Formats: sequence, C-alpha cells, structure tokens
Amino acid sequence: MFENKKKIVAAMLLSVFAAGAAVAQAPEKARGKHHKLPASLDTVQWGWLDPKESPKLKVESGDTVSVETMMHSHDKIKPGMSMEEIVALRKANPGGGPHSLTGPIYVNGAEPGDVLEIRIIKIVPKAYGVNFNLPGKDFPTIGALASEMPEGFLKFMKLDLKKMTAEFKPGVTIDLKPFPGTLAVGIDPNDPAPRKGGVKDDPLAPVSSLRPWKNGSNMDINELQAGSKIFFPVFQKGGLIWTGDSHCRQGNGEVNLTALECSYKEIVLQPIVHKNMKITWPRIETPTHWIAVGLDESLDKAMVNATREAVDFLAEQKMVPLTRYEAYSLVSMVGDCRVSQVVDIRKGVHCMIPKSIFTKKK
Repeated sequence: MFENKKKIVAAMLLSVFAAGAAVAQAPEKARGKHHKLPASLDTVQWGWLDPKESPKLKVESGDTVSVETMMHSHDKIKPGMSMEEIVALRKANPGGGPHSLTGPIYVNGAEPGDVLEIRIIKIVPKAYGVNFNLPGKDFPTIGALASEMPEGFLKFMKLDLKKMTAEFKPGVTIDLKPFPGTLAVGIDPNDPAPRKGGVKDDPLAPVSSLRPWKNGSNMDINELQAGSKIFFPVFQKGGLIWTGDSHCRQGNGEVNLTALECSYKEIVLQPIVHKNMKITWPRIETPTHWIAVGLDESLDKAMVNATREAVDFLAEQKMVPLTRYEAYSLVSMVGDCRVSQVVDIRKGVHCMIPKSIFTKKK
C-alpha cells in the first residue's frame, strides 16, 4: 500500500509544464472528495463571466467535480428549431456570448498570483449536437467565409455514444473527440475587452464569454480532451472555474463559427492549486505535448504571442538547459503552431511542443 502511494506521488512529480519551476507542485492527495455540479438556470450563466457571481460550489485543491453543461443560450438551442430562432437568440444577449457556462466553482486556497491546474479526467456527452453558420448577409464578419455564405446553415446530428461517432449525412461519419470550447478562471481585471453595459471604470465588471484571454475562456483548443491538463494564472480569490461551450468535435480554425456543438452529462475536472509556479498565459499539457497559447485580435500577433510563450517555456524548463536562442531554434524545427479559431474576435494560435524531443535519462 505504501509503495503504491509512493508511485502515485512520483508520477505527479514528473509534470514539468511550469515556468521557472523544475516540477509542478504535487497535490497533497492523489484524489480528494468528489462533487457534482448539475446544470440549472441557477448554476449556468449565459454569455458573461462575472467575478461577483456567487460560487455554485466550493471545493478543495485535489477534489474532483462532475460538471454538467447546457447547450448554448441556456439550453434553448434544440433539434427542430429554425435559423430565424437561432438568429433571434444571438441578438437576445447584446455584447454577451452565446455560451452557457456552468459555475463558478470556488477552490479553497487559490489566491491571485497562484497557478491553478485543471485536469480533465473524463467527458461524457449528451445525445445530440449541432453545427451552424449565421447568415452572412446579416453577420458579415462572423465566419471565415461569411461574405460568401449569405444564407444561414443549420444541422442537428444525433450522437452515437457507443461508437462515439456522428453521421453528418449518409456516407460522411465524424469521430467524436469531445473537449470544452470554454474553460476559464475568474477574469483578469486588466482584460481590455469591453465590459457589460459599456462600464469603463469597474475592472470587475462582467466580461463577455466571446473573447479568450489570459484567464482562458473561449479558447476553442481541441487538444483539451480527457487526459489533458491546463494551467491558468489566478486573478480572483478562489480561482472561479467556469466551463461550457461544450464541443464534441472541432477542426482547427472553427471556420464557419461553430464546432459540433453539444453538451455534457458530465465533464470531470480536478483543480489543483500551485503556490510555487508563475505563468502569464494559459499553458496546456497532454500525454504527448506541451502547448503554448497565443491570443490577440490580430492573427499575426496571436502567432507572435504563441511563439514567444513556446520559447519562454523551453528556455525556462529544467529538463535540459537551453538558451533563448536554442529554444527559438527548437520551436522553429519541432513546434507545430496551429490556428485554434478565427471567429471569436480575438484569434487563437497554439504551438505544440512534442515531449519526445527530450531524451535525456533522469
């Protein structure tokens, strides 16, 4: 029994995706209490991240939470509805996103300046999904080809949860790869995004769920599947975790506006507070890659930001010492920088660094 506990702790100490730290701080326990947070009109917010919203659940670092999510617009998008109804919902929440966000979850001990790691343990989708683009004649800037697609397009799909597939049409089948399009912590008071109601003098005024930022939010990074983990800088006491905009499949770019949008019976999250780590932007770790994130209204600047984050990570990691020039060289040779999305006002790029390049034996 004691040997098994030692092995669990040793495995946790191998995580190295932290700026300026040799290893990530292991949680006190491999697994704490388990909680459930169902989706209801009380626990799900539509389109805004509000740091003054009362927590819907309080947990300890290392606990796990089964979070239920809704479809967009407080679950109002349902099979059988029309494009006109979807357009009306888009206009019903001025300035806010369409996303339904379950939360916030308060993590005891999380303080501004800390890092909050969130492990994605499991994702169980509900039984249907949808993809649509809004009419380009009415929304000429939403979607990579909006001007070429004047009419809206709407398609609901049943999800085969045994095979984990969806039939787009006879002869075209999509493998499901669920991930949260939005996973966020409490807002950055210095986020330059517009605030709800046009408020300009309150740094804690709600921020739309549309724009991804340093606190994560609508990043649409399809690598955030079960088995991955993401590290956020903490801006608000308690961390304040939100998730929604649940996806069952998305190509990089999310070019027509939406992915295979769905909702989850549960997404199991494990938050872990780190006191000995410092980062500025979200960073992701999967079983095979470290992922640096870059965001900006300009896609060119998003690329620069993601590249800088990847270089910073490699120059700061402790496995094999690298100069900044060596790190820059490595990113150019092995870094796979992908466009996450181009439809959320702020564009996203994520640069993937394969773990396999590090061959030094410990």
